[in-house]
Amino acid sequence: MRVLIVEDDPVLADGLTQALRKHGHNADCVGSGEKADAAVDSEQFDLVVLDIGLPGIDGFELLRRWRARRHCVPVLVLTARDALNERVFGLNLGADDYMTKPFAVEELLARVAALGRRGQSLAREQLEHGPLILDISARRASINGEPLELPLREWAVLEFLLRSTGRVVSKDQIVSAVCSWDQEMSPNAVEVYVSRLRAKIEPTGIRIRTVRGFGYMLEGYRAA
Repeated sequence: MRVLIVEDDPVLADGLTQALRKHGHNADCVGSGEKADAAVDSEQFDLVVLDIGLPGIDGFELLRRWRARRHCVPVLVLTARDALNERVFGLNLGADDYMTKPFAVEELLARVAALGRRGQSLAREQLEHGPLILDISARRASINGEPLELPLREWAVLEFLLRSTGRVVSKDQIVSAVCSWDQEMSPNAVEVYVSRLRAKIEPTGIRIRTVRGFGYMLEGYRAA
């Protein structure tokens, strides 16, 4: 796996990096929240090992931002904060596992392996709707076997609609699902994205219905 270690203690960071590499993982390390945020936004990782007490942006705030931006990378929190409320808070923010320092390297490696297996299972997820397929891990879409080009926002809107098939979703719900707390998207922009999606998928019989006064609904697919 490709692992990002977010740890500001250089001795511990080097030890973790070497231990992971010795066991066949491709491990990189950053020492601040800002660098970690930029790395997760720009590159693909299979796992993040995350300290909480970081300079700049702390680990909890990183977790909040990543999950708000719908980054699904598994996160193993590794911290000296061992209070029950801290562990519960971290897990509720979206951490996949939580370990406290000091720790046994063997246990850390075992938990990394377990999260890797879980991530590989999730990575195979596909959303299918008639002739439309969204490969979540590869970020590839196809319709009738042909590639479907979807910019990031169109992908996010379509994924949300697919996960809500048969239910009416409001523009506000779409905005909340697509944007993080520090981003903005107007209801008019939602209309634009839905219009573009319709032009791409409705010729194949997939219909996004407007429910006036409420929002949109991706109807169940019926072959012609």
